[in-house]
Amino acid sequence: MLERRRTLPPEIRAQARLHIADSVGIARAAAVAGGPADQVFAALQAGSAGGECGVFGSTRREAPAVAAFANSALVHILDFDDIHDAARLHPTTLSLPAALAAAQLVGAAPASVVEGVALGDELMCRFGVMCSPTGAGPGSDWFLTQLFGYFGAALAAAVVLDLDEDGLVSAFGLAYMQAAGGKQAGFGTGATARAVYPAFAAMGGVQACLLARAGISGPEGAFDGDAGLFRLYLGGPPTAEQAAVLLDPGMWHFTGTQLKPWPCCRLSHPYVAAALALRAQSSGAVPVRVEAAVNASAAKLCRPLAQRRRPTTLQDAKYSIPWMIAFTLVHGRVDLTTLSETALADAAVLAVAQRVEVVENLPDRPGHPPARIRLEAADGRQWESPPAVAVASLGPEAAARKFSDCLSPAGATRPESDALWSRLMAFDRETGIDFLFGRGAA
Repeated sequence: MLERRRTLPPEIRAQARLHIADSVGIARAAAVAGGPADQVFAALQAGSAGGECGVFGSTRREAPAVAAFANSALVHILDFDDIHDAARLHPTTLSLPAALAAAQLVGAAPASVVEGVALGDELMCRFGVMCSPTGAGPGSDWFLTQLFGYFGAALAAAVVLDLDEDGLVSAFGLAYMQAAGGKQAGFGTGATARAVYPAFAAMGGVQACLLARAGISGPEGAFDGDAGLFRLYLGGPPTAEQAAVLLDPGMWHFTGTQLKPWPCCRLSHPYVAAALALRAQSSGAVPVRVEAAVNASAAKLCRPLAQRRRPTTLQDAKYSIPWMIAFTLVHGRVDLTTLSETALADAAVLAVAQRVEVVENLPDRPGHPPARIRLEAADGRQWESPPAVAVASLGPEAAARKFSDCLSPAGATRPESDALWSRLMAFDRETGIDFLFGRGAA
């Protein structure tokens, strides 16, 4: 994997730059949004002695692992970060903070950050595609972003730090000694920790590399040993087909990673798309009954139904299919302006959410659930969402608009955000990375 950095195809470099830019914009928006971001900053101040590494939207400087934690949290807090659907994970949320922390520690060029992001993302996507989780079975009860993120972050940092093969093996072993990611923060309700879970892996991956760089030898067999990742965490060694996914030298699974159009859980995206289509069909009629058909994966975003209909945290709201359907039907748009803490008390949304009934009758498969919604109005009229409403990845133009929308709350004008976007689209030709971290556009 380390050798692939020497022959990264131009299209992979271009995609890495696009996902880096998207992540920077999201993190800048999160940094000024308050809530969990302020709490992350408050936690970092406890006993902090500073360091060399920047934090998005701040003048803070932190030690590498701490900066990686903060930046990963900021990229994920708004639930707007990139996603690989079959793998069900957010790769750049881990790889970018780890690569940036390593780069600032050793003064590495932005080009090495691009390489670290591309390879760290590829490793995570391969692990995720290997599992291709559904609502049950190996991988279904893990936040795979976090579990595999320890290794994606370690690889991204190792590329930037220019570790050799032995150093990388040690880093993987040391990352495995920290690996975690149980999904209770998603299955339960009332907690805000789901906003920051990837950050633990970003911090752990960087720390693993720094330990390996200092001479600590991590255990071999982190993945396939008798007590390795596959056996203990995923139910057993990979099948021949899964091993082929992991070892295919010609495939780039990173190309399947998409940029989100809406700041909410990806499993709710098909329901947002279906609700938007239904809202247009019904001319915004207020429904007296809403039936949402779900599969086993999507059902987990509907239980317990009473709490999912009336979430108490924004993180729970974004993770709730019933509430997201209601919000979309009422507002007709889902963005950072409308989807905020104040929406939790929106009486119109809560009224519609109480009318959402959930029927678990759809087939389960990796990737998107096949969303289906039926509305009924007071006069008896009914509408059903069209089949297979597509949720496409944002292309470069739409991604640039999203970037501008993210920077706007931080005070950036459209020309300023366009200028920063242009720099990020040519990021590997820059000579430094400090310009990424300040507030606004500078």
